[in-house]
Amino acid sequence: MDLRTIVGHRTLLQVGASIIVEDDKGRILLQKRTDNHCWGYAGGAVELDEKVEDAAKRELYEETGLIANSLELFGIFSGKDTHYVYPNGDEVSNVDIVFICRDYAGELICQESEVEQLKFFYMEELPKKICPPIKIALNKWVDTKKTQC
Repeated sequence: MDLRTIVGHRTLLQVGASIIVEDDKGRILLQKRTDNHCWGYAGGAVELDEKVEDAAKRELYEETGLIANSLELFGIFSGKDTHYVYPNGDEVSNVDIVFICRDYAGELICQESEVEQLKFFYMEELPKKICPPIKIALNKWVDTKKTQC
Protein backbone atom coordinates (compact mmCIF):
# COMPACT_ATOMS: atom_id res chain seq x y z
CA MET A 1 0.00 0.00 0.00
CA ASP A 2 2.95 2.34 0.59
CA LEU A 3 3.99 1.86 -3.03
CA ARG A 4 0.49 2.74 -4.24
CA THR A 5 0.81 6.20 -2.69
CA ILE A 6 3.78 6.76 -5.01
CA VAL A 7 2.65 5.06 -8.26
CA GLY A 8 -1.10 5.51 -7.99
CA HIS A 9 -3.16 3.03 -10.03
CA ARG A 10 -0.40 2.15 -12.53
CA THR A 11 0.21 -1.52 -13.22
CA LEU A 12 2.45 -3.27 -10.72
CA LEU A 13 3.94 -6.75 -10.89
CA GLN A 14 2.41 -8.64 -7.98
CA VAL A 15 3.60 -11.99 -6.67
CA GLY A 16 0.72 -13.84 -5.06
CA ALA A 17 0.54 -16.93 -2.89
CA SER A 18 -2.75 -18.81 -2.88
CA ILE A 19 -4.23 -22.00 -1.50
CA ILE A 20 -6.90 -24.25 -2.94
CA VAL A 21 -8.33 -26.07 0.08
CA GLU A 22 -9.92 -29.45 -0.60
CA ASP A 23 -11.96 -31.24 2.04
CA ASP A 24 -12.22 -35.02 2.47
CA LYS A 25 -15.27 -35.05 0.15
CA GLY A 26 -13.28 -33.55 -2.73
CA ARG A 27 -14.96 -30.16 -2.42
CA ILE A 28 -13.10 -26.89 -2.83
CA LEU A 29 -13.28 -23.98 -0.39
CA LEU A 30 -14.15 -20.67 -2.04
CA GLN A 31 -14.70 -17.25 -0.59
CA LYS A 32 -16.94 -14.50 -1.86
CA ARG A 33 -14.86 -11.32 -1.93
CA THR A 34 -16.14 -8.03 -0.54
CA ASP A 35 -14.47 -5.85 -3.20
CA ASN A 36 -15.90 -7.38 -6.39
CA HIS A 37 -18.45 -9.89 -4.98
CA CYS A 38 -16.85 -12.70 -6.98
CA TRP A 39 -15.77 -16.10 -5.69
CA GLY A 40 -12.16 -17.18 -5.36
CA TYR A 41 -9.73 -19.12 -3.24
CA ALA A 42 -7.67 -17.73 -0.35
CA GLY A 43 -4.55 -15.84 -1.29
CA GLY A 44 -2.79 -12.54 -1.50
CA ALA A 45 0.45 -10.70 -2.09
CA VAL A 46 3.75 -12.02 -0.83
CA GLU A 47 5.39 -9.49 1.46
CA LEU A 48 9.05 -8.43 1.18
CA ASP A 49 11.41 -11.24 2.25
CA GLU A 50 8.49 -13.55 3.02
CA LYS A 51 8.64 -17.19 1.90
CA VAL A 52 5.87 -17.97 -0.58
CA GLU A 53 4.67 -20.93 1.49
CA ASP A 54 4.47 -18.74 4.59
CA ALA A 55 2.54 -16.09 2.67
CA ALA A 56 0.03 -18.69 1.45
CA LYS A 57 -0.46 -20.04 4.97
CA ARG A 58 -0.80 -16.51 6.38
CA GLU A 59 -3.40 -15.52 3.80
CA LEU A 60 -5.37 -18.73 4.38
CA TYR A 61 -5.47 -18.10 8.12
CA GLU A 62 -6.29 -14.39 7.80
CA GLU A 63 -9.10 -14.92 5.29
CA THR A 64 -10.63 -18.20 6.48
CA GLY A 65 -9.42 -19.00 10.01
CA LEU A 66 -7.90 -22.28 8.76
CA ILE A 67 -4.34 -23.43 9.44
CA ALA A 68 -2.59 -25.28 6.61
CA ASN A 69 -0.67 -28.27 8.00
CA SER A 70 0.83 -29.20 4.63
CA LEU A 71 0.97 -27.75 1.13
CA GLU A 72 1.48 -29.25 -2.31
CA LEU A 73 2.56 -26.99 -5.17
CA PHE A 74 -0.25 -26.95 -7.74
CA GLY A 75 1.05 -24.47 -10.29
CA ILE A 76 2.36 -21.03 -11.14
CA PHE A 77 0.01 -18.85 -13.15
CA SER A 78 0.89 -15.63 -14.97
CA GLY A 79 0.35 -13.69 -18.17
CA LYS A 80 -2.58 -11.82 -19.64
CA ASP A 81 -5.12 -14.15 -18.01
CA THR A 82 -3.96 -13.08 -14.54
CA HIS A 83 -3.79 -9.34 -15.26
CA TYR A 84 -6.42 -7.59 -13.14
CA VAL A 85 -7.85 -4.18 -12.36
CA TYR A 86 -9.29 -3.96 -8.85
CA PRO A 87 -12.60 -2.13 -8.31
CA ASN A 88 -10.64 0.79 -6.80
CA GLY A 89 -8.65 1.17 -10.05
CA ASP A 90 -5.38 -0.42 -8.89
CA GLU A 91 -3.93 -2.54 -11.70
CA VAL A 92 -1.70 -5.61 -11.32
CA SER A 93 0.06 -8.16 -13.44
CA ASN A 94 -0.13 -11.23 -11.22
CA VAL A 95 2.25 -14.11 -10.81
CA ASP A 96 0.19 -16.45 -8.64
CA ILE A 97 1.87 -19.40 -6.95
CA VAL A 98 -0.94 -21.76 -6.03
CA PHE A 99 -0.83 -24.62 -3.55
CA ILE A 100 -3.28 -27.41 -2.75
CA CYS A 101 -4.04 -28.08 0.91
CA ARG A 102 -5.88 -31.20 2.04
CA ASP A 103 -4.48 -31.26 5.58
CA TYR A 104 -5.77 -28.33 7.60
CA ALA A 105 -7.23 -27.46 10.98
CA GLY A 106 -9.43 -24.78 12.51
CA GLU A 107 -12.90 -23.38 12.10
CA LEU A 108 -14.10 -21.28 9.19
CA ILE A 109 -14.15 -17.59 10.11
CA CYS A 110 -14.62 -14.86 7.48
CA GLN A 111 -12.19 -11.96 7.49
CA GLU A 112 -14.91 -9.30 7.46
CA SER A 113 -12.88 -6.70 5.56
CA GLU A 114 -12.23 -9.02 2.59
CA VAL A 115 -14.61 -12.00 2.74
CA GLU A 116 -18.42 -11.98 2.59
CA GLN A 117 -18.93 -15.74 2.67
CA LEU A 118 -16.99 -19.02 2.85
CA LYS A 119 -18.37 -22.19 1.33
CA PHE A 120 -17.19 -25.60 0.11
CA PHE A 121 -18.29 -26.50 -3.44
CA TYR A 122 -18.32 -29.73 -5.41
CA MET A 123 -16.68 -29.40 -8.82
CA GLU A 124 -20.06 -29.63 -10.55
CA GLU A 125 -21.54 -26.85 -8.39
CA LEU A 126 -18.91 -24.10 -8.73
CA PRO A 127 -20.43 -20.61 -8.77
CA LYS A 128 -20.61 -18.76 -12.08
CA LYS A 129 -19.17 -15.49 -10.80
CA ILE A 130 -15.46 -16.39 -10.37
CA CYS A 131 -12.82 -13.72 -9.74
CA PRO A 132 -11.18 -13.16 -13.17
CA PRO A 133 -7.47 -13.63 -12.37
CA ILE A 134 -8.00 -17.07 -10.78
CA LYS A 135 -10.09 -18.59 -13.58
CA ILE A 136 -7.10 -20.23 -15.27
CA ALA A 137 -5.97 -21.96 -12.06
CA LEU A 138 -9.50 -22.96 -11.12
CA ASN A 139 -10.07 -24.42 -14.59
CA LYS A 140 -6.85 -26.45 -14.21
CA TRP A 141 -8.11 -27.72 -10.83
CA VAL A 142 -11.40 -28.81 -12.46
CA ASP A 143 -9.53 -30.55 -15.32
CA THR A 144 -7.30 -32.32 -12.78
CA LYS A 145 -10.33 -33.51 -10.79
CA LYS A 146 -12.02 -34.79 -13.98
CA THR A 147 -8.99 -36.90 -14.90
CA GLN A 148 -8.93 -38.40 -11.38
CA CYS A 149 -12.53 -39.62 -11.72
